[in-house]
Amino acid sequence: MTARVKVGLVSAAHVHTDTYADILRGMPDIDLLGLADPEPARGEAFAKLHSIPFVGDLSALLALRPDAVIVTSENSRHRADVEAAAAAGVNVLCEKPLATTVEDAVAMVGSCARAGVVLMTAFPMRFSPAMARTKAAIASNDIGRVRAVSAVNQGQIPTPHRAWFGDRELAGGGAVTDHTVHVLDLLRWLLKAEPAEVWASANHILHADRTEVETGAIVAVTFDDGTIATIDCSWSRPDNYPTWGGMAMELVGERGVLDVDAFRQRFSVFDARNPGATWTYWGTDADHGMLAGFLDAVRNGTEPPVTGLDGLRAVEVVQAAYRSLELGEPVRVNAVKP
Repeated sequence: MTARVKVGLVSAAHVHTDTYADILRGMPDIDLLGLADPEPARGEAFAKLHSIPFVGDLSALLALRPDAVIVTSENSRHRADVEAAAAAGVNVLCEKPLATTVEDAVAMVGSCARAGVVLMTAFPMRFSPAMARTKAAIASNDIGRVRAVSAVNQGQIPTPHRAWFGDRELAGGGAVTDHTVHVLDLLRWLLKAEPAEVWASANHILHADRTEVETGAIVAVTFDDGTIATIDCSWSRPDNYPTWGGMAMELVGERGVLDVDAFRQRFSVFDARNPGATWTYWGTDADHGMLAGFLDAVRNGTEPPVTGLDGLRAVEVVQAAYRSLELGEPVRVNAVKP
């Protein structure tokens, strides 16, 4: 019989909190204790919408002695929430990016290691079947050694749903902060290589009237094995686009090219009653796979499938990208030992 796990949600700030709440409620071996939020009005509204308890602030949630919490607060608040959970001996799944600075990410990894608790970074795309097949194809040398990658993780600007994404202090930045980390983590995982140098170009042309952070960007990463990758992380999808965004890449190998679109399993629906088209996704739920992987690590006391160190490595690239924007030149990535 599978051991039950008591789980709490920390903050309704992030757009993914809705998804996590719904998935956890549907897991038969999970006791969802409820939501903690420093903003009672926001927390109570979210809890009512998802039919879960609102327990008050984080200290009140930790007093319920959860086995694990999922931190979905504003990016700059991740460190305080994770360190509080670690001090209480509670395992943590933290939303991406792990932190807004390398210093904070290092502190979070260290605090969880010292407390002996799991720290997992929320990178659900590792749990996409399309990406798993891509990894298997690379491992079996189907296209030869990968030399270059062109990747996109474009999306709609998230500020209509959560305004704080446009606040540099709370979010840490704009599109570079929000979307680079997903692709960077996938590339490290697929290539088994580490980022060595970053060059970035960004602008504020799109949605200039809606936010002051960068909304369009290209981040180029050179890995230590010589592979070159470009990441389009722009908030370039219009509000009436059929979906929030996507994840796709073209991998150029010495013997062939591999194209992958993680969200291609969809129906295009055209309805005479509504303008435009809608997409209905029917593929595997990567978020469900990610949560299941985290909970298995909590039950078994094992290393999670995506670690805090993985989150730190992604934050290092984001920080290097912003440094590159300041200098107008490539910047070396300084891999820190936590």
